[in-house]
Amino acid sequence: MNKMKSIARICTLSIVAAACWFAFSGCVYNVPITSKPTGKIDVRLLGHWTSKDGKDKLKVVKLDDYNYIVANTDGNLYRVWRSDVADTPFVSVLNLETDKPQYSYWSWKLSGDGTLSLRIVNDKIVPDDTKDSASVRKLLKENLHNPALFGDEMQMTKDK
Repeated sequence: MNKMKSIARICTLSIVAAACWFAFSGCVYNVPITSKPTGKIDVRLLGHWTSKDGKDKLKVVKLDDYNYIVANTDGNLYRVWRSDVADTPFVSVLNLETDKPQYSYWSWKLSGDGTLSLRIVNDKIVPDDTKDSASVRKLLKENLHNPALFGDEMQMTKDK
């Protein structure tokens, strides 16, 4: 019986770990939205964040005036920078745990009550084989009002 509980616990932890990885990394791209940040960091984003369901955690720290370092629940590290398109706040997320650059694209919004909403860009709108940043920005701009632009959304609150 203890062996079954142990196996179930390991499977559950593996599923949670995989969910955290996919929740933050999303679809993998070979190029960022913008090669350089489009603005300075927002200091309100610095700190520890927890998803509304308590399963996912992010630690956001300042690398410099334009870049964040983010660690997810699994301890994977990412360099994140603003990549705004047509006044819409996006970020390019570079996975620092891989040999070859891998990016994901997110839109973010911080509400008045301090809730951080992260929405992953749908790879059906911006295919993962898009070859250059200019093409990515063009597709994002063309689809800003398309509800299918975004996939899953994660709601997070800042830990006190």
